[in-house]
Amino acid sequence: MTPIIRGALLTVLALLFLGALAFAAQGGTPDTTGWEKGGAYDKFYDAKEADSFKGRVEDIIEITPLPGMAKGVGLTVRDKKDNKVETVHLGPKDFVDLDSIGLKKGDTVKVAGVWANIGGKDVVMASKVKKDEGVELKVRRSKDGMPWWSLSAEELAKERKAAD
Repeated sequence: MTPIIRGALLTVLALLFLGALAFAAQGGTPDTTGWEKGGAYDKFYDAKEADSFKGRVEDIIEITPLPGMAKGVGLTVRDKKDNKVETVHLGPKDFVDLDSIGLKKGDTVKVAGVWANIGGKDVVMASKVKKDEGVELKVRRSKDGMPWWSLSAEELAKERKAAD
């Protein structure tokens, strides 16, 4: 084998190896650092303080509620009742899938969750967001605030089945 062919073959193998590593990384464990049940952030969620409001999605934002937490997904929603823009925390970026309900800016939604003061700001820690069309994104159990990203695969399947 000539040095040129050997070099080309090694380059191709290296690229295949790097591609395999990148593919494996995409299928890895979602980053929920700081979002765990019982963690500092989770302790702000008091299911007894459940509330809901309707409004229009102003923006989809990236959030980091407390230092050291994995990036999360949030919304800014203009409340229909008092026209105030509220910040809504949904959950860790690696878990929350807004595409599953086609949520976008301008959509009318009903947000259910609890109010919390985090970092000196009033926010809503969502349990679910429901679009006018009836589709909803659940991120916590309403009854106890258990984050869906903390459920085992079996528990999550049970919750999704109960929601159908």
